[in-house]
Amino acid sequence: MFLKKYNLRNKIALVSGAGKGLGRACAIALAEAGCNLIIISRTKKDLDEVSKKIKKLKVKCKSFVCDITNYDHLKNFINKQSRIDILINNAGNNIPEHFTKVKRKNMEYLVKVNTIAAFNLAQLCTLKMIKLKNRKKVGGAIVNMSSQMGHVGGPIRSVYNMTKFGLEGLTKGMSIDLAKYNIRVNTVCPTFVVTPMTKKFLKSKKFKREVLGNIPLGRFAELSDVASAAVFLASDAASMINGTSLLVDGGWTAK
Repeated sequence: MFLKKYNLRNKIALVSGAGKGLGRACAIALAEAGCNLIIISRTKKDLDEVSKKIKKLKVKCKSFVCDITNYDHLKNFINKQSRIDILINNAGNNIPEHFTKVKRKNMEYLVKVNTIAAFNLAQLCTLKMIKLKNRKKVGGAIVNMSSQMGHVGGPIRSVYNMTKFGLEGLTKGMSIDLAKYNIRVNTVCPTFVVTPMTKKFLKSKKFKREVLGNIPLGRFAELSDVASAAVFLASDAASMINGTSLLVDGGWTAK
């Protein structure tokens, strides 16, 4: 009986940054739970590969090449969708630089992608969600992909910290405004996961050693660790969880 609450059959989820890494893993995990998918990314080749994998799971999948920083393109695309029940607001980036050496263009780019675009996507999807007449009855879920760095500081990550702390604040504000529609808003906060984005940083043995030294469990997170957390928050199993963070960090922030 309890496991039925994890079933996402007949739900439609939009996943941003779904071509690689965490977005790809979340999209596939949602499909495994029975969810139909709308996946977006900047690279058609990646989307085609993910879409093919999802369709083998006997669920529907639509894919769109989309730059989330292009508001008009984003708005036009979302307005054309018939329904959205779940948003995995995943697309983001990081450019590690010491605070004294942060390049203005890099700072502005990260704010644009990690904060402004995340806000815009969440707002546009929310406006689509609340148009459903029985939304309060069926509910909805928004999962913002944050980070442990939205809770603690880190070296050469001041701008990333700023954007992820901002996403945590946005999540709390959204959760209060959207509760009346029964749309829950939470974050998943992973520690370091080996993805195309983090792989280049982990090439440094010194950096890798320092990172593992901060994780009491002594290992990096797997893509499945993060994806399963996102599916949980999107499902009715988390129907009373709203405005908070699920830290998938192996104990990093417990210290």
